[in-house]
Amino acid sequence: MTPQRVIAIRPDPALVTVLTSVLSPRYYELECAAGNIDAMRRLRWRAFDVVITDPSTSIDEDVELTRELRSIRPGIKSIILAPQATHEDVLDAIRADVFACFTPPFDHTEIASMTASALAAQNWGNAIQVVSGSPHWLTLRVASHLLTADRVVQFMTELQSSVPDETRDLLIAAFRELLINAMEHGAGFDRDKVVEVTAARTARAIVYHFKDPGAGFDRGDLAHAAASSSEEAVLATTMHRADAGMRPGGFGMLIVSRVADEIAYNEPGNEVLLIKHLD
Repeated sequence: MTPQRVIAIRPDPALVTVLTSVLSPRYYELECAAGNIDAMRRLRWRAFDVVITDPSTSIDEDVELTRELRSIRPGIKSIILAPQATHEDVLDAIRADVFACFTPPFDHTEIASMTASALAAQNWGNAIQVVSGSPHWLTLRVASHLLTADRVVQFMTELQSSVPDETRDLLIAAFRELLINAMEHGAGFDRDKVVEVTAARTARAIVYHFKDPGAGFDRGDLAHAAASSSEEAVLATTMHRADAGMRPGGFGMLIVSRVADEIAYNEPGNEVLLIKHLD
């Protein structure tokens, strides 16, 4: 079997160490390029499956590089590392079908994990479509697939970079749970079905809206779970399910309710609003 190949442009040695530990040399090859020109030269010589960009270059430069690399190797997946990201930068990356974006502080383990996902990904392209790209009203249509959810979550993490770290981490955890819940229960993880996601921001709140193609659910089940489960029991059950490789299930929604200041559902239960008030 021909090994898959990753090319990293001027990577941090610490990232190389993590990538090497995650990607088995029996199945993957990792090369490091001295710069963008060197990367182009190497791709003309042989195929690579994933490129990790130079962490010192801008997203604008990296999006253009991605287009140039795809003119040589159409199937290559791009993971962008950049010193900073504006709202428009991230939207440009999504529209260019970049696989993922990361800005400092870089989590090398997360970058390596996303690289492994990119190597394994099939039929992944055009899975995230921008419907509205306003800085205060972003709407995406996303294919119902767990990998797509992980990519959307990473893009959303970068889009919420101005939110304080602790608040952002909690919000993104709730965002991910609601997104995956919509994909799993509303769309059955059917790649041909889409979930519509909106992230809006006002002077006083962050609002997430999810709309799935499903028939909805009985919200009484959530009320029963909330009434019958202490915070300690929820946490213990969630950790047990995670250790077993299982999704949080209804307990995940209970965690969401503890993060959000307000949650509202439409009548069928296939649309949900999460509202987080800003101090």
